[in-house]
Amino acid sequence: MSPTAPRPRIDDAQRRARLGHRHLLADSAKAATAEETADALVGLHATDAATVHLSARARLADPDPDALDRALYRDRTLVRMLCMRRTLFAVSTTLAPVVAASTAGPIAAKERRDMTTWITQGLPDWDGRRLAEVEARTLAALEARGEATAADLAADVPELRATIVVSPGKPYEAAVAVSSRILRTLAAEGRVRRSRPRGGWTSSSFRWSPGTAWADLPAPDPAGARAELARRWLASYGPAPVEDLKWWTGWTLTDTRRAAAAAGAVEVDLAGGSGAEAGTGSGSDTGSRSGYGIGLALPGDVDSVPEPAPWAALLPSLDPTAMGWKHRDWYLDPEHIRPLFDRSGNIGPTVWWNGRVIGGWAQRPGGEVTWRLLTDAGREATAAVRAEAERLTRWIGDVRVTPRFRTPLERELSA
Repeated sequence: MSPTAPRPRIDDAQRRARLGHRHLLADSAKAATAEETADALVGLHATDAATVHLSARARLADPDPDALDRALYRDRTLVRMLCMRRTLFAVSTTLAPVVAASTAGPIAAKERRDMTTWITQGLPDWDGRRLAEVEARTLAALEARGEATAADLAADVPELRATIVVSPGKPYEAAVAVSSRILRTLAAEGRVRRSRPRGGWTSSSFRWSPGTAWADLPAPDPAGARAELARRWLASYGPAPVEDLKWWTGWTLTDTRRAAAAAGAVEVDLAGGSGAEAGTGSGSDTGSRSGYGIGLALPGDVDSVPEPAPWAALLPSLDPTAMGWKHRDWYLDPEHIRPLFDRSGNIGPTVWWNGRVIGGWAQRPGGEVTWRLLTDAGREATAAVRAEAERLTRWIGDVRVTPRFRTPLERELSA
């Protein structure tokens, strides 16, 4: 493209059409495996254990409840990593080295520094050498057991029972076991991994097992890994402003721009409530912005894509589609932020119709999935949402799902 050629123009309708296809939400785009789902979204949000299963279920042609368990715990083709924005994601083992080099590695290094400072200052008789010895014995105990809870490991390594008082004198003062920070840091480094939950698939209390295979692989060059992650994000979430990529990854603006350039990104005009000029923004995690702006797309990805057949979806709290962009007013009415988000910027369960958020849903104590539309999308949308809620109710069965981060509408509907 010559320097004087006009930028391609991509409007909101085209962005929503891409979302339906690339996020596997249109009926014609459903995936066959949990691994395909994770790769299509560049990872599944895993801070809330239920989100991983519900996000995969919404995108699988045959949503087998055991498919994700097999991928996470038997085949180990998916691994949980503390990575983008210091958030827990489930990513495929083929993508894990890229994520480790581009985002997880620096986060693990900071976790190591913070944990070491916290323990050595909170326990005067501990120093770096003692911490290293405790970690070595913990890893040996885990290797011998094969799988263990933190309590199991503390039985083998009594030092893990040591506690540090946090927020002394405050109403929320608490004694925190050092085992939690040590295991979190070892997991961030890939030396241990979260294994099967102690309860069902909604439980966030995990057993631990020895480290992941990708941790022993040669690490890609960090700059090259950032370029590859940017390319994958643009393939799934583009076109979008550079600030959306910066927000999603947690990188600096300089690193984001360099990664996008190395990925070969080209500029496009985003039409109609699509974002901000590159490098600007409101700073809000639930940000929205009206008007026109400059976005980035992969070369060869600027032509129109066909509209998928009408589709409805009920996506869980923190679903990667709902949390995929900082600027969201091309798929989310800003007036709906208050009922659908908590105060920290976490989105709750959402109802979608053809690439727009039109409402929210929750599960009642008796198991029924209930929902409310915040936008009148017509009879076809209402009927499709009702049918999807009935399918979700049957799929969840006797399980009860309460989001980890609760939002006003979810609380009201579930009451």
